[in-house]
Amino acid sequence: MKNETRRLRTVKTAHIMENDQSPIRASRLGFSSFPTFPSLSDKVIPSQFPAMAEASRIFHSTLFPTLSLQLSKPCYNSHVYPSLSLKKAPRPVQCSVSTSETKSTSSNATQEVPWGCDIDSLENAEALQKWLSNSGLPPQKMAIDKVAVGERGLVALKNIRKGEKLLFVPPSLFITADSEWSSPEAGLVLKQYSVPDWPLLATYLISEASAQKSSRWCNYISALPRQPYSLLYWTRAELDRYLEASQIRQRAIERVTDVIGTYNDLRLRIFSKYPDIFPEEVFNMETFRWSFGILFSRLVRLPSMDGKVALVPWADMLNHSCEVETFLDYDKSSQGVVFTTDRAYQPGEQVFISYGKKSNGELLLSYGFVPKEGANPSDSVELPLSLKKSDKCYKEKLEALRKHGLSTSQCYPIQITGWPLELMAYAYLAVSPPSMSKQFDEIAAAASNKSTIKKDLRYPDIEEKALQFILDSCESSISKYSKFLQASGSMDLDVTTPKQLNRRVFLKQLAVDLCTSEQRILFRAQYILRTRLRDMRSGELRALRIFDGLRNIFK
Repeated sequence: MKNETRRLRTVKTAHIMENDQSPIRASRLGFSSFPTFPSLSDKVIPSQFPAMAEASRIFHSTLFPTLSLQLSKPCYNSHVYPSLSLKKAPRPVQCSVSTSETKSTSSNATQEVPWGCDIDSLENAEALQKWLSNSGLPPQKMAIDKVAVGERGLVALKNIRKGEKLLFVPPSLFITADSEWSSPEAGLVLKQYSVPDWPLLATYLISEASAQKSSRWCNYISALPRQPYSLLYWTRAELDRYLEASQIRQRAIERVTDVIGTYNDLRLRIFSKYPDIFPEEVFNMETFRWSFGILFSRLVRLPSMDGKVALVPWADMLNHSCEVETFLDYDKSSQGVVFTTDRAYQPGEQVFISYGKKSNGELLLSYGFVPKEGANPSDSVELPLSLKKSDKCYKEKLEALRKHGLSTSQCYPIQITGWPLELMAYAYLAVSPPSMSKQFDEIAAAASNKSTIKKDLRYPDIEEKALQFILDSCESSISKYSKFLQASGSMDLDVTTPKQLNRRVFLKQLAVDLCTSEQRILFRAQYILRTRLRDMRSGELRALRIFDGLRNIFK
């Protein structure tokens, strides 16, 4: 931008949504409805079941939209940054979602920060538990231990009943945007510039970590992973190599780009003006990659505290299971963060919560793991759809799509149980002939998740073409997954050290697991579409034979 108008970017954070009550949630498209797959004799779009409870923004090119805090976009004049003064604070910094000026993701391997511990380490667990107890955490029925799922987690020390409330972490142990800084000057600067919660909390974590034992959070930060499992830590070359078949690759690139852009803007607008408070050897790209990795994987929204976001020590040691539905929230009666078990646990068993109804791609993006194939009932895969430029009505259809916040290329989620009505509407628009031009706007509106128009549109005359359009896109995606999975067995890992080899093998296995689960969903959709089209076409043939027979009788 020109120097007179520059905006402070922040990592896009709409993935902590209003109705999502689980730790660090990457959003899913808030489609108005999600039809189940039809039986072979049903219509393609049967009755609806309730939509996913997660809100969203408009579709961009991915199922898992970029993390965007949809704030207003006022310009920030660079000349209004005065010296630090309590009498005259600078105008508030507000976020834009633009990332056009951010640097591209690094091709070099990331470095580890000087604090925290190995992700599977228990070296600081005892100190953390002792500090928490001394700081107001009541006696617990769980302890940190090494586990089969998640490397370390909370395991039951005693019998735990189904329906029992656990944790009771008091608000005094929450890290929020209002937490007291060990460096008051740093907090004062960021508050004066009205830095939004996410970059504020990211900076706060780095500041407290660098304070070491002088920070009250020293024992907590020492127990955090030095390198969180997250796609933030994949290099661009690794993303291109291992996730080439999955649409989650683009989402990961956007997230890394957003983090880099956020850091660059903070450095330019604030850190460079106060180098004594924010020295570059502490506040740099690698420490911000770490702090955002922690936020993406551990920050929770607490519905009962008016949606306040917080890091909740101890509670964030709980791992996710697709088989449980319990989540964290603030309990007003006990005045602490709790969760209610939905199953019983024996001593030594790992205790789980749910991170929300997330696809395997979303879980990999924020947490760095992929559930076993078929274990995640909320799994989905993005299906890309595009208008053809050779379409006689390309310009008219494009105009209709843009009117409703869509583009010529859209991605819609497909689950093992069905696809959204918006996907079918987009397919209808893509194959609709010029004679339907008056209905383009109605169809485009139905393809958008922001419209209140009726979604379940039916156009019998072009239904077969619409289903074939979806099937073609589905089979194109399947081909990409098959190509990657076939090549993965002989993929040259190109490493020189055992540590690199372990990392590359681990990343490749994650990618294979993700692609296998996503391809499985596409195969199911392919089968349903082929079967439906076959039935439609065989039905048409029977009808033609009956018609010809009747015509011969009358002759």
